[in-house]
Amino acid sequence: MESSTTKMPGSAASVRNACKLCSPLGASLVFKGIHGCIPMIHGSQGCATYIRRYIISHFKEPVDIASTNFSEETTIFGGHKNFNLGLDNIIRQYRPEVIGISSACLSETIGEDVNRLIKEYRQMNWGSELLPELVYASTPGYQGTHIDGFHETVSATISTLAVKDAKVGEHINIFSGFVSPQDIRHLKEIISSFGLDYVLFPDYSDSLDNPNWEKYHLIPPGGTLVSDIKRTGAARGSIEFGYILNEGAMNTRVNKAKQVLTAGEWLEVNRNIPYHRIGMPIGIKETDKFFELLEWFSNKPTSQKLKDERGRLIDSYVDGHKYTFGKRAIIYGEEDLVIGMVLLLLEIGIEPVLIASGGTGGRLKQMIDELTEGKTKDVKIMNNMDFESMNEMADELKPDIIIGHSKGYYIARRLNIPLVRIGFPVHDRFGAQRLQHLGYQGTMQLFDRIVNALIEYKQENSPIGYKYI
Repeated sequence: MESSTTKMPGSAASVRNACKLCSPLGASLVFKGIHGCIPMIHGSQGCATYIRRYIISHFKEPVDIASTNFSEETTIFGGHKNFNLGLDNIIRQYRPEVIGISSACLSETIGEDVNRLIKEYRQMNWGSELLPELVYASTPGYQGTHIDGFHETVSATISTLAVKDAKVGEHINIFSGFVSPQDIRHLKEIISSFGLDYVLFPDYSDSLDNPNWEKYHLIPPGGTLVSDIKRTGAARGSIEFGYILNEGAMNTRVNKAKQVLTAGEWLEVNRNIPYHRIGMPIGIKETDKFFELLEWFSNKPTSQKLKDERGRLIDSYVDGHKYTFGKRAIIYGEEDLVIGMVLLLLEIGIEPVLIASGGTGGRLKQMIDELTEGKTKDVKIMNNMDFESMNEMADELKPDIIIGHSKGYYIARRLNIPLVRIGFPVHDRFGAQRLQHLGYQGTMQLFDRIVNALIEYKQENSPIGYKYI
C-alpha cells in the first residue's frame, strides 16, 4: 500500500467537505474555559452564529459568543467603531472578568490592528472599575484549523496574562488541549491523586457541561481563574499534550516570519519554565508517559487505585482481543487525537488502513512513523484531507470500522460499517461532552465502544442473530 502525506495524485484540487473547522471556533472554546469570560469575534455575525451552532449541538449547553458584526461599510472603512461598541455592550450586559477577542477572515483581510484597538480602548476607559482583562488571539479562518485556533488562543492567553518575575511556586501547568469536559474532570482527579498543586488551562469542564441551575447564569460558572492563569508564569514546570499542536498555523500563516509558539514553549522561552511535551495519554504506553511525569513532579508513586485501572485495562485487552485482532480501520480527526488513536489501535490489534486529518501541520506521517517504529510505513497517512477523498478511497481500502466524529457518518452508512464517534463535533449522538478518551479509564471506555461496535455489526448482519458472541 503506497504511503502519502498529501492528497493522492489526480484527486480534486479543491477541498470537498473539509475534515476540519475554522480557527475562531477553537478560540471560542478556549475562552469558554476562562472563568467569567465572554468570547467576542471581530468579524461578521455569521461567524459567531456558525460557531455557536456547532458548539451548542455538541455540548448541549447555552453558549453566548459576541460579534462586532462587520458590514460592507465596516469592511471598507475598518471596524474600530463596531469594536468599541461591542466591548461596551458586553461590559454593560455581562460584567465579565475577561473578554476573549478573536479575529476572523474579514478583519484579518483588511489588516485590522486589533492590538492597537485594544490599547486605545483601555486608554479611553482607564480607571474604570468595570474594565475587564482583554485577551486577543489572531485566528483568521484561512489560517490553519479549529485546533490551530485553539492552541494559538491558549498561547495568546498565557502570553497576555502570565505574570513576569514572580516567585517560583510549587505548582505545575497542564495544557491538556482540546479534550472533552469529562476528560478534564478525570485529569483533575488524576493530578490531585499525586498531591500536586496545578493550573489546568483551559478548563471548560463546568462551563460547557453545566449542572442543572435553579436560575439562569449569564456567564456559566466554571473555568480557569484569571489569578491561576497569571501564576502559570511562576510554575515549576509545564506539561503539554500533543506532538503536532499548532504547527498547521505556521504552515498557512501569511506572515511566515512570525514564530508560532505553544503555551508551554512560550513560558519556557519567556519565563524560564521547564517544558515537557507528551502525546495525548490514550492507550497504555502514552498514559504511562504521563504518569511517569506526575511521579517525577510529585516524588510520589502512582496510587493503587490507578494501578488497578491499568491492570483492568490490560485484562480487557486480553478479553477483547479476539474481536479486534486483524480488523481494518479508517481513523480521522484532529492530528494529535488521531495520533493517540493510532497508537491505541496498534495496542489492540486493529490495522489502520487510512489515517487522515484536515490539519495542515505537515508532520503527521513522520510523527506516526516515529512513534510506531515503522509499523505504519505502508499505511496511507494524509494531511489536509477531506471527506469526499476519504469516501472515494474507502472502497479500495475495505475497512471494517471507521473511527472519527459525526461528519464522516455518511461514509460509514454507505459502506454499512460501524462508526465509533470520538472528538469534535459529535452532532448525531447524545452525551458527547461526557465521552472519555484519556488515561487508563478513558482508554477502557474507548476500547469497550470499539469492541461493542464490532460485536453489534456482526450480530445485526448475521442471518442467524446471535444472542451469545
